[in-house]
Amino acid sequence: MKKQSLVDLIQDLEEELLRLGYTKGSMQFYRSQWKALLQFAQEKGEPFYSEQLGIDFIEDHFHIFEKDLNHTLSQSEAQKLRVIRMIGDFQLHRTILRRYYKHKQILTESCFITISNRFKSYCVDKGYSKVTIDHYVKQSAYFMDYLASQNVKNCKKIDLGLIHSYIKTLAGYTYKTVEQNICSMRAFFRFLLEIGVVKTNFAAKTPMVQARKQTRIPSVWTADELKKLIEVIDRKSPKGKRDYAIILLACCLGMRCSDIKQLKMENFHWEEKKLVFIQSKTKTPLCLPITQEVGWAVIDYLKYGRPKIDSPCLFVRHMAPFGPFSEDDHLNQLIKGYMELAHLPTLKKRRGMHSLRHTMASMLLEKDTPLSIISDILGHADVDSTAVYLKVGMKKLKECPLTFEEESDHE
Repeated sequence: MKKQSLVDLIQDLEEELLRLGYTKGSMQFYRSQWKALLQFAQEKGEPFYSEQLGIDFIEDHFHIFEKDLNHTLSQSEAQKLRVIRMIGDFQLHRTILRRYYKHKQILTESCFITISNRFKSYCVDKGYSKVTIDHYVKQSAYFMDYLASQNVKNCKKIDLGLIHSYIKTLAGYTYKTVEQNICSMRAFFRFLLEIGVVKTNFAAKTPMVQARKQTRIPSVWTADELKKLIEVIDRKSPKGKRDYAIILLACCLGMRCSDIKQLKMENFHWEEKKLVFIQSKTKTPLCLPITQEVGWAVIDYLKYGRPKIDSPCLFVRHMAPFGPFSEDDHLNQLIKGYMELAHLPTLKKRRGMHSLRHTMASMLLEKDTPLSIISDILGHADVDSTAVYLKVGMKKLKECPLTFEEESDHE
């Protein structure tokens, strides 16, 4: 491919931003920065863009490069730095990376919108959970949006070159984000093959990130940390009563956040002291014992904390608009808020609702609870999945059915 001059590169970038619907104000900002960059490049005698040219421009005009390395940039400084990063990304990938979608509708091409709607119906027919469907549809839309940026207007034009080029744009994201994106793409390609839009099995040819779940140590809480977290909850306030019950369901019963949010009164079999529900992730039934501490926390919330609103969900928001938590709300802000009150470090590890589930599993293992029983409590289909959640030593890992030789074969 012929090397493109900085003038032509910026012209193409401007056309792409206009295609994406950037506002008049945003375009004025970018054009002013581009004008300064072009003047700087002309003074340096540089007709082409390079990373070094961008760095020199930033340092010469704004003196903020060192601030960026030290993570001390103001919002306005970060916006100016983004101008340079955007040019470099566009030169490399011919698309806009890490942008905020200003509109809920990611796609604008009618062909892609139709395919996306069909893909969503396909996922529903497959029985995928709402969270999975949302991931698949949104991340496949990102891929189709990339196709549009490459002037590809039809999924029939997809080839391995385009797929590999898109995957390269994911560089810099976390391992989990890359894994989710590629998983969504593979599901999307299987769909395209089934409906005859493509003739090649791209799902089988798309490189999958090597799974590292068995080697990743999950975030867990110590008993002292849990005690500090729970002690700062104001159990006299309605919100505190709700949060206390939610946290106990996670750390005492190991429930998923999605299942906690969907709990209804009918799930509580008080006479039998059992909690029975259909898991949102696996669609399989699960029966858990209602411990005394959990039971009284739920009752206290129902009697003295829950707003008087007409909703089948047990736990609801305590600020307008009142109602159930949204599907996308993982309640991580709830945990983070109490961590800050308890003066627990929030950056040390991932400390969301799921970490409480990890902690319960780890504590059960430390009490020599068989993996098969822990697997039943967590609602896993097999103990191999359960091993992912446990922060254990080599001695305990040897008790897992998956041997180290089998694991190394997948590295």
